[in-house]
Amino acid sequence: MRNDLELDAIIEDYLLGKLNPQETEAFETLRRNDASVDHKVVSHKFFLESMETFAAQSRLKDQLNSIHAEIDVETLASTLRPHPSKVIQLWRKHKSAIAVAASFLVLSLVSVYSIQHNTKQKEQLVLLSNQVNRAIKTQNSLIRKINNSATPAGKPVVQNSIGGTGFAISTNGYILTNYHIINGADSLYVQNSKGESFKVKATYTDPQNDIAILKISDKNFANLSSIPYTIKRNTSSIGEMVYTLGYPKDDAVLGEGYVSSKNGFVGDTTQYQVAIAVNPGNSGGPVLDNDGNLVGIISGKPDQTEGAAFAVKSKYILEAMRAIPQDSLGRNKLSANKKSGLSGLKRTKQIEKIQDYVFMIKAFN
Repeated sequence: MRNDLELDAIIEDYLLGKLNPQETEAFETLRRNDASVDHKVVSHKFFLESMETFAAQSRLKDQLNSIHAEIDVETLASTLRPHPSKVIQLWRKHKSAIAVAASFLVLSLVSVYSIQHNTKQKEQLVLLSNQVNRAIKTQNSLIRKINNSATPAGKPVVQNSIGGTGFAISTNGYILTNYHIINGADSLYVQNSKGESFKVKATYTDPQNDIAILKISDKNFANLSSIPYTIKRNTSSIGEMVYTLGYPKDDAVLGEGYVSSKNGFVGDTTQYQVAIAVNPGNSGGPVLDNDGNLVGIISGKPDQTEGAAFAVKSKYILEAMRAIPQDSLGRNKLSANKKSGLSGLKRTKQIEKIQDYVFMIKAFN
């Protein structure tokens, strides 16, 4: 407890510029090396800024009250009504006070609007499905390969497609992704890292936790090798290093960072907040720790904060897998691996092992 209080005091001195150059350099080194300290600095900075905003509003209110007290509004009104000719005299006498009051009133209104506007914006969640309108001619290799059909020449048909990411949770074609990616789709496809596309269908959806489980139904799909990652059963800690692989563009993109909060959007306990830069198309991507344990699944980000994302916790992935009636699976039982094949490997080797298990999701409607 004492150490936490001392750290808070040092953070405040750092943010207020009270540390000497040597102390500042030492503290910045600590921030770079300790993600939990960096998170505390960011949180404390936001707290100080909020306090300063509140103090500024209080000072503005006091100034307005003081100016209002100096002006006898009733006397001015009664004087102005019967004596219109004295308006100019009153303006000349009180113009300084009236001008200051008007200025503060305008500033107050702008400040209130700005705060309300920013508050509303901060409460908005950006889902990271990559929505695009494309002509069939830009997707014809995919459609022809899967459906064996063609569009008449010179008559491209526009379809709405939503792109995202998903990853394998079994060797026989079960894929986990976000519900918001597939919601309302007429047809679903996945594409692997080699560019091969397969038709899929939704076998389970959990809109509340934004989870969907798909099953590859394409006869050309060959079973995968053993899944290299495990699904984490306990909670991750703040500062734990994590990474994700996703499809914000046509080839996979790596994002690295750390768990920055145990709660997600507006305190949602089903999610983590992670310090990873993400883009539309990253939705549904796996979030893994350094040992190859699946921590969660990317689902969105705060629209006013760069370098941050929300991830549904692995607990709810396990619940979704258990929720599928086992008799509907036949021999295709779903169960999480008990041992990771990624532990102890360098990041480059880990990516080599998981890239065949991460898919681009394409939902057409």
